[in-house]
Amino acid sequence: MAPTVAAEATAAAAQQHTGKAAALAARDASGHLAPLTITRRSTGDDDVAIKILYCGICHSDLHSIKNEWNNAMYPVVPGHEIAGVVTEVGKSVTKFKAGDRVGVGCMVNSCQSCDSCDEGFENHCRGIIFTYNSVDRDGTITYGGYSSNVVVHERFVVRFPDAMPLDQGAPLLCAGITVYSPMKYHGLNVPGKHVGVLGLGGLGHVAVKFAKAFGMKVTVISSSPAKRQEAMERLGADAFIVSKNADEIKAAAAAMDGIINTVSANMSMAPYMGLLKPNGKMIMIGLPVKPLEIPPFDLIMGNKTLAGSCIGGMRDTQEMIDVAAKHGVTADIEVVGAEYVNEAMERLAKADVRYRFVIDIGNTLESSE
Repeated sequence: MAPTVAAEATAAAAQQHTGKAAALAARDASGHLAPLTITRRSTGDDDVAIKILYCGICHSDLHSIKNEWNNAMYPVVPGHEIAGVVTEVGKSVTKFKAGDRVGVGCMVNSCQSCDSCDEGFENHCRGIIFTYNSVDRDGTITYGGYSSNVVVHERFVVRFPDAMPLDQGAPLLCAGITVYSPMKYHGLNVPGKHVGVLGLGGLGHVAVKFAKAFGMKVTVISSSPAKRQEAMERLGADAFIVSKNADEIKAAAAAMDGIINTVSANMSMAPYMGLLKPNGKMIMIGLPVKPLEIPPFDLIMGNKTLAGSCIGGMRDTQEMIDVAAKHGVTADIEVVGAEYVNEAMERLAKADVRYRFVIDIGNTLESSE
């Protein structure tokens, strides 16, 4: 049977991918990552070519390589917390030059012409193209940052300030913007306001740091009593609540202006809605598999809001990185080599990391082949 027009176009586009990159890829739902040589497109007029030095490991990477969201297009090369240096720019690029310290987050393109894109919210574009496991404009599949290099449209590249370490800054391109954006747009960045951070992990610890940078009162809500000292003494939280302790939950009733909910486990929302003041906001950024359990009265009584937030636009992402550099906000990381990535995934599944794995791509990936 003759190939379709779309298939022919995709094949033609693939022929333009003349660059090669070393990568780590999952080939099936086992999620096992192994070396694979992939291709990258030639640097177009609006493109920035980047040598990847570091890439953070996000929990969504684990979901993706194991096809837990039923959308994997194998082989999957994950990674959307990319930090590196520019090696080449297209002739129309104005914002970057070779040698610049840059990053790439969760998306690498969009339609660039809809209302959302025009307003700086490319993350809401219906034509969004994610950094990996997404169909690019030319019909090819995107490959992420567990690789030696990447080519990205200028609009979707972020500049790292000199004060920001690339390894500690890489996770901010997902975890940082994921907490920064809802805090900004829901008024949870105002000095003196009280915000709860539900869950102290990769997202939660960054939320605490940003909230303190904004001058807010911060209460960490966690199922793990062992995290109390870490939350208060090292991260600077003002209070800590053990979510399973009914007395502590009761004592904090109606105390918070908002809660940043980072938890991806399935749970009842009722106890946490009770922590909100009237007009308080519960902002979901975690992704539980099952539908939320929330009685309508918990929303109606007190005029409370349940909202969601998905990363952020490119303008806000650059703003977030600049604010982070100004206030010394970085991710707490454990740097690992490419050869350790499968063990890191196993530990991540057990929440055995404080708080983000970052792969030393520049020094270890090439030698892992």
